[in-house]
Amino acid sequence: MDLDAVVDELYGLRPEEFVAARDRRVRDAREAGDQALAKEIGALRRPSLAAWVSNLLVRRQPEEVQPLLGLGEELRRAHRELNGSQLRRLARRQNEVIGALVRQARRLAAQAGHPVGEGVQREVEGTLHAALADPEAAREWAAGRLVKPLSSMIGFPAADGSLLGRRPAPEPKAPARGGGREEEEDEGRQEDKAREEAARKEDEAKAREAEEQRRRVAEAREAERDLRAREEEADSAARAVEEAGARLADVEERVRELRERLRDAEQEQQRARAAERDARDRERQAGRAVREARRRAEKAAARLERSATGAGPRD
Repeated sequence: MDLDAVVDELYGLRPEEFVAARDRRVRDAREAGDQALAKEIGALRRPSLAAWVSNLLVRRQPEEVQPLLGLGEELRRAHRELNGSQLRRLARRQNEVIGALVRQARRLAAQAGHPVGEGVQREVEGTLHAALADPEAAREWAAGRLVKPLSSMIGFPAADGSLLGRRPAPEPKAPARGGGREEEEDEGRQEDKAREEAARKEDEAKAREAEEQRRRVAEAREAERDLRAREEEADSAARAVEEAGARLADVEERVRELRERLRDAEQEQQRARAAERDARDRERQAGRAVREARRRAEKAAARLERSATGAGPRD
């Protein structure tokens, strides 16, 4: 028995079967003398319902894993390259694929005896979106051993501003023929200048908006990292609680066994005391019988001696 095999077995079970099966494996490891493995197994946490549904989808429909991973790679590449037409095409495909997978997941969960509601469905969708956006999340999902649903970062990585094309400069207006040429040229220059100023302001506004968007994305990512750190702390605390509970259950089992052994020993002690009393009673009875027999023997000897003395030879 090794940890990887046990983990694969446990996370393939229904949530309500997890704890009992885990505790059995802990006992098996202890009986085999592998305390380190028993501790590692005891630290495994039961998956949430949404995590179990996500695992169920991977395990029951393994042929769906690679297409989603490939779609995630294409989406990330299109975002890096700012390929608008490709992004639009992939976005439509993303919606179709995730919608189909979520429907399959709900069907599988219902068949396994756990119909899921809208809340769990949203968590499963979030897990699939995370697998598309983050390669590490994709690997975790594809392993089919999730403990909790995955949460995706807010959007895909922001594009480098240097890759954004600038607005082309307006084409100069063709000079008009005939009278008032200088006035028309002056008006044309003013219009060009106004258009350039408007374009500059629009570019500045877009640049500010892009910077604000990058700031919001950075804040969202920082909040996501902080959330993951807090979740890891909570998970660690939960694992400590489960481990302490497992130790308590083990100690209570040992106490129960010792109490049973103590009761058996006390009953044996009572039987031994009773046997001792019986033996002492027999000893006293035997002593009285010996003394009585001795008195009778002494009396018989005395009578014999007197009889012998009285019946001796006469002069």
